[in-house]
Amino acid sequence: MDSETPYLLPDGERVWVIATDEASRQLPNLLQLFRSGQSEPLIFGDAGQPEGVVIPWAVWSRLDAVAADEDGFAHVYETARERLADDQPSIPLEDAAAEIGWDLNEDIDDSDLPKPR
Repeated sequence: MDSETPYLLPDGERVWVIATDEASRQLPNLLQLFRSGQSEPLIFGDAGQPEGVVIPWAVWSRLDAVAADEDGFAHVYETARERLADDQPSIPLEDAAAEIGWDLNEDIDDSDLPKPR
């Protein structure tokens, strides 16, 4: 893609920002990539500054579900806080997971996430 500018994130990772007009021209190609199973986001903006991102629907759906689960997060946070304040011995991971409703044997579909380097 043309009109790419490197942008350094606070953690030192670099992303490429596509100029907005070029991003609009690339949308049909990006859709084809998404359909073929690739899920690299398209980061776009003007003057090399990231202002928006296009991601596959499946990725957005997962992010939305996690972000919307405020009650679940509050429960997990409160449980962790209580455990840290208690000077009793630690409990097994399996027991802690069961208490907050996590199934450690559940398969997680992470096929749409970037692979570690």
